[in-house]
Amino acid sequence: MFFNKTLLITGGTGSFGNAVLKRFLDTDIKEIRIFSRDEKKQDDMRKKYNSSKLKFYIGDVRDYQSVSNAMRGVDYIFHAAALKQVPSCEFYPLEAVKTNVIGTENVLEAAMNHGVQKVVCLSTDKAVYPINAMGISKAMMEKVIVAKSRNVPEGMTICTTRYGNVMASRGSVIPLFCRQIIEGTALTVTDPNMTRFMMTLDDAVDLVLHAFENGSNGDIFVQKAPGATIEVLTKAIFNLMGKPEHKVNVIGTRHGEKLYEALCSREEMFVAQDQGDYYRIPADNRDLNYAQYIEEGEQDLSKIEDYNSHNTQGLDVAGMEALLLKLDFMREIKSGNLVVPEGV
Repeated sequence: MFFNKTLLITGGTGSFGNAVLKRFLDTDIKEIRIFSRDEKKQDDMRKKYNSSKLKFYIGDVRDYQSVSNAMRGVDYIFHAAALKQVPSCEFYPLEAVKTNVIGTENVLEAAMNHGVQKVVCLSTDKAVYPINAMGISKAMMEKVIVAKSRNVPEGMTICTTRYGNVMASRGSVIPLFCRQIIEGTALTVTDPNMTRFMMTLDDAVDLVLHAFENGSNGDIFVQKAPGATIEVLTKAIFNLMGKPEHKVNVIGTRHGEKLYEALCSREEMFVAQDQGDYYRIPADNRDLNYAQYIEEGEQDLSKIEDYNSHNTQGLDVAGMEALLLKLDFMREIKSGNLVVPEGV
């Protein structure tokens, strides 16, 4: 599918962009373009990968012209650029709007104007029943994507993926906990009973590729993922690092945080298609002339549950340990190399 094609990754200097490069750089893809506003991270990546297939574009999704300049000759886009730290967005909500909502509008408009064939946008479980500024901005981002997908040029597809907690992505709590243990300081735990979906970066790339292969305009794809409480997560990390009695300070829920997250709402589960490891949520493609549509039967949502981190498959400590050991740096730490890599 990617033979002799050009792929653009917005926000490509982040964890997801690096995971895509590890998967794709040695394939027969023609070119991968990294678009971001961080020149230092771009320079680090240029030196690290040292590949003629890799091209770098300085710009910001908030600026349409810089996005448009990077998009000439692009076949596919993975749109990962975002403000995603919940507390930061709580304090600066309009900044979240500028990047997550207006930035996405710019990316999609430029893609339509430059004849891009496929765009896969990355969203989050926090867009479902959002209570924080980050989630609200991502929910609006999804609405922009679905609205845009109704009027795309012929042959173009725009779809979305939703993620839970991507373990060891930049800003993740797992590297923070490991650093606190290595430094001998107490773990700062918000709420031991809080649950989150657990996914690896490889899972994240697999989900995007599934959407790329199977998506129609306006689709949202969700990967079925296990969940774990923060207590289970901390115990698993303690065990792997040989520090079962390490001190924990419970600091309370931060601004905008929820006890659990949902990847699909009840209304979405009513129409979702089960695709094995994934759910596909098709877009509502009716127009505003509702009188022409005939509803077949009543929608009874009373027996439908949302899909959330409380009711998904729950991990015990052993299961969480096994999942953590899929991370390269956790295997290194377990073997005695007590270093958390920079950029994680």
